[in-house]
Amino acid sequence: MSENDVAGERPESLVFRVGYALAPKKVQSFIQPSLVNHARERGIDLVPIDLHKPLVEQGPFDCVIHKMYGEDWRKQLADFSIQNPNAAIIDPLDAVLRLHNRVSMLEVFNDLKISSESEEDLAIPKQVSVPDSSVSLSGALAREGLMFPVMAKPLIADGSADSHHMFLVFNEEGLNGLKPPIVLQEFVNHGGVLFKVYVAGRHVQCVKRPSLPNISDDNFPASHNLLPFSQISNLTAQDKNSASFAKLMDDETEMPPLSFLTKVASELRHGLKLHLFNFDMIRDTRVGNLYLVIDINYFPGYAKMPSYESMLTEFFLDIAHMRKSDELPFQAWGIGSNDHKPA
Repeated sequence: MSENDVAGERPESLVFRVGYALAPKKVQSFIQPSLVNHARERGIDLVPIDLHKPLVEQGPFDCVIHKMYGEDWRKQLADFSIQNPNAAIIDPLDAVLRLHNRVSMLEVFNDLKISSESEEDLAIPKQVSVPDSSVSLSGALAREGLMFPVMAKPLIADGSADSHHMFLVFNEEGLNGLKPPIVLQEFVNHGGVLFKVYVAGRHVQCVKRPSLPNISDDNFPASHNLLPFSQISNLTAQDKNSASFAKLMDDETEMPPLSFLTKVASELRHGLKLHLFNFDMIRDTRVGNLYLVIDINYFPGYAKMPSYESMLTEFFLDIAHMRKSDELPFQAWGIGSNDHKPA
């Protein structure tokens, strides 16, 4: 990237300029040379946004992608949107923040209408939120009809280290080791396989990942009350690293139908008003065609996905095309209000 590019001069060969506002760690993982070069070959210029300077003083940008938070950033996006009404902002901050709460992130499923030519069904696990220590954990479980074992997750899912401290709870004694605010979620045996479904606009790709093993009295003795996910991973690491487990992941675990995943992704995209996210999905081993969405993440680690460069470049090209034809959904413009959509 040349000095003139950063200064705002647009080379004639580039047709769409995307500014990215990301934390340094995210830049390192996402803005790979392979992505920059591939996008550039297709007429997409990826330009870093200086987080130490006002956004309105930078550019020009046809599109801004970001994973930043806080009131100062909200104001910067609002000011930029007012001065640049034709620039697409991906995504509206209020919609992103909805995914920072493990209750509100799944509430979207109350309004989804998933229909498929196949026989796949979609649901979310039973769960209950416990906001503070004044609420009895065992009482909350009883009200929702949840049975042990259950998963305990922090209510806040903002990407911080604390938001990843999760546990499997096997009995009431295990509940004593938990500290609200938390979400208690039913544990569903799913064959130790997690489906991570990446979404970038209309583009959808699914990959398989090792997950928690099926729970039974044989592999988790009654002496366990509460186990952190990290400890469970250590207990099963030998199995996960074995050739037989790799074969199970690669050959025996059937991927969900792409038509089903595309429909779910489309419904979520419109329900959440987001373009860049992934959702974690498991298959209930008791009901072979029932899939459960257990988590949704904004702007995930796309670089972990095979050929992510092509998927993201095609997404940027879609935004460029829709921007020129004024077809972009309102939620991608400005801060999430129809007032910010260009006339």
